[in-house]
Amino acid sequence: MLSKALSAFSRKKMSTVDTAWLRMDSDGNLMMIVGVSMLSKPVSVEGLKHALALRFLVYSRFRSRVVTDLSGSWWLEQEVDLDNHVVHTALASNKDKSSNKPALQQLVGKLSQQPLDPEKPLWQMHLVDNCLGEDGKLRQALIIRIHHCIADGVALVGVFMSMFDESKDEPEHQVPTPRAAAASSAAAEENPWEQIMLPVTAASIKAIDLSSNVLLKTLGMVTDMDKLPGQISALGHTAGQLAIDAIKLTTMEEDSRTRLKGKPNGIKHVSWSEPLPLAEVKAIGKAFGCSINDVLMASVAGALRAYLREKGDSIEHDCDVRVMVPVNLRKPSRRQKLGNAFGLVPLVLPVGLEDPVARLFEVRHRMNELKGSYTALVAMSVLGVLGATPKQVQNEIQNYFTRKATAVMSNVPGPQQPLYLAGSQLDQCMFWVPQSGDIGIGVSILSYNGGVQFGIVTDDALVKDPDNIIHRFAPEFEKLVMLALMGEWE
Repeated sequence: MLSKALSAFSRKKMSTVDTAWLRMDSDGNLMMIVGVSMLSKPVSVEGLKHALALRFLVYSRFRSRVVTDLSGSWWLEQEVDLDNHVVHTALASNKDKSSNKPALQQLVGKLSQQPLDPEKPLWQMHLVDNCLGEDGKLRQALIIRIHHCIADGVALVGVFMSMFDESKDEPEHQVPTPRAAAASSAAAEENPWEQIMLPVTAASIKAIDLSSNVLLKTLGMVTDMDKLPGQISALGHTAGQLAIDAIKLTTMEEDSRTRLKGKPNGIKHVSWSEPLPLAEVKAIGKAFGCSINDVLMASVAGALRAYLREKGDSIEHDCDVRVMVPVNLRKPSRRQKLGNAFGLVPLVLPVGLEDPVARLFEVRHRMNELKGSYTALVAMSVLGVLGATPKQVQNEIQNYFTRKATAVMSNVPGPQQPLYLAGSQLDQCMFWVPQSGDIGIGVSILSYNGGVQFGIVTDDALVKDPDNIIHRFAPEFEKLVMLALMGEWE
């Protein structure tokens, strides 16, 4: 009896949403969230392990491997040997003493295409010494790889940031006992649906459950993907506005064909920018009557346009690039909760517009149209449905949606004060969410300590030189700064 009780305690059923992400791995795209953080001075391996034991392993998912049987997928707790999860390495110095950032970016890209060991909890960290930046400063890099089934980007950024202290002088900590860790993780891993912050009534949530059940039965009969929009349209009488947004999501046309669309081959390249002053971004947004997000998204659209034109592509006025933007569905909480609690909304970037201000205002218009819709909620419920369907059905529906978009783009706000790990300041932080299906471009925006950085991951089959895109974000933003100062936008 006792052994059965212990077994039940250590084995926990995976949600259908998390299962959907677990099964999304493909040869072209692995479902890993990858991050890189730059530390002002080296941290010892033991110092990193101490922080992991104290604040990372309190979450049972980081102590659990995934097991799958006929009944589904499960989290199975086990003893964690941090030697299996922490790798210590160093970059070689350039003979001319120049920055070896390209070598670090190459390492991050290489790790982005290496699967995690399925026999162990699905995460790994690489501590990289001798990283010489473009500013001439020598730093240490921490590369993080975590499978998306554990949690989404917002949750993982929060958990990762919680490993750091707000003071340079590291306080004395005691590593928690397994019993205390289990209690903390149980409190931290509640049902993500309870964290939804959108103005959705209990009746609407019930409608989601009902429409999901109907949708599940419907999808079981779907053999022709072209009929999918019509099948989902039949749910309109069940879920009201939710179904209307579902119809919009499933009937959207493909975006413009550019060199950024195509079948990925699984070889990844990454690049990230130096931080822009967040206060300056806020000021420009205020000058134009736009949000920070509007300014950042417009800069992304301008950078993609400049890259495509530099490559010789003909960009028509109506050229649009659709990006799937994750939207957090949690309410603010001091305690980080793992799992996936987000939906995807399709934002169409007006890449065809040449005027930077016209492009900014069009982004604002399109962002405002998305606000107040239930699209993110519908997308999350669809993910939950897909996780309960046969894998082949999930793949077909997933590919149907990914054909409609060119990239995935995330924007996550981080702490606005400096953080420290074992006395070493976190100077910069960047991450990338995975792309699924045939999407081969991922753009990330992260703000931290008064700065905002752009990052990009590209597939070799589509873009071999992501630096050529990253270097265009700042100039596009500077165009808006110049025009705001000149007042020409009026």
